[in-house]
Amino acid sequence: MPYRIMPLNPTVDVVKRGGKLGSLSATKVKTLKEAGRYGDGDGLYLVVSPNGSRSWVQRIVADGSRRDVGLGGYPTVGLAVARQLAADNRQRVQAGRLPLSALGRRKAATSARAPKASKPTFEAEARAFHAENTGARWTNPKNVRAWLQRAEKYLFPSFGAKAIDAVTGADVLDVLAPLQTTKPETAMRLRVITRQVFARAQARGLVNVNPAGEGINGGLPPRPAASHMVALHYSQVADALRAVESSDAYLGTRLAFKFMVLTATRGAEARGALWSEVDFEAAVWTMPAERMKQSRAHVVPLSAQALAVLEQTKGLAGDSPYVFPGTHMGKHISDNTFGKLARQLALGCNPHGFRSSFRDWAAECSSASWAAVELSLAHSVGSNVERAYFRSDLLGQRRDLMQAWADYLGQRSITHH
Repeated sequence: MPYRIMPLNPTVDVVKRGGKLGSLSATKVKTLKEAGRYGDGDGLYLVVSPNGSRSWVQRIVADGSRRDVGLGGYPTVGLAVARQLAADNRQRVQAGRLPLSALGRRKAATSARAPKASKPTFEAEARAFHAENTGARWTNPKNVRAWLQRAEKYLFPSFGAKAIDAVTGADVLDVLAPLQTTKPETAMRLRVITRQVFARAQARGLVNVNPAGEGINGGLPPRPAASHMVALHYSQVADALRAVESSDAYLGTRLAFKFMVLTATRGAEARGALWSEVDFEAAVWTMPAERMKQSRAHVVPLSAQALAVLEQTKGLAGDSPYVFPGTHMGKHISDNTFGKLARQLALGCNPHGFRSSFRDWAAECSSASWAAVELSLAHSVGSNVERAYFRSDLLGQRRDLMQAWADYLGQRSITHH
């Protein structure tokens, strides 16, 4: 039930104080000294206390329960102002809102004047998200660094300085749309970054919607058709290795390239190999989780040919921790070295494609199980539940498989020499 102003009781207040509606005057209010309650009409009273202080009160009834609302003290609040405040309260009641006391009005005025706390910028939220996940969820230093570098290169210059709740889907599209057709992989990664940052902001109550969510799909141009990694038929791999070995490239590059092919590993994994990861006695190379794409440690059984490559590179290493040190002190072979060499020698494939060559050879020419082949490529095998129960890394099977691969490449090399 809405509040209503209770009219004066004429037999008590108005008659006792002689008050009709608007019966008080500025002079009378100023001269009243006797303690009591003096009605002005329509529920407005001047209350004079025994010590002589005076204040305004408006009587209100809600659901049959009476209460008094203080409108302020006299002379700070004069008669005219008190009447206006009382009238304002009557309008609020008629509109179904609560009347305001003097304290309530001061709080409302202070709140209106106080500047609203500004929301953090997108860049601030992105950096906070990055810091929270680094070392906790994200352990691969390269991926951790790449996440922030992409944001700094593409997102921050565009809308990083905007308040997080001011960034719109149009802002996100302005960045993603041009990259969708020219650099689709970059566009995809940037959308993931943006969506992650806004998901965190949503959880913290900073935004209501995620501008990088499904709503922007209609504004993105179609991605170009995916193309398979350019790879050689496995029968051509030995010839490619022979071309690399006979080239005038830096010896460390040639050895690292051969090691990558023999172990069916990714270029970055081979280039970044550390001596501390190699166990010559057990003939295994164990890469820690932080260096792996799947963020899981990976054990590579080393064939006799792969061990021979490692023996060859010992003379190059000196005191470097890297198996394949680059020409710059303290660093391994640079990221684009293998790709550049493949182009110079016109190998007709991407270095990463040698993994595909190995996969095809294993399927067609070996008796290895599907699981052993996938584990050799550091791929996940089975569902999460299956992996929880299947703990074996099939190292024995994989050792035989990698030795057979190395022997095959050696035989092809001899046959075509």
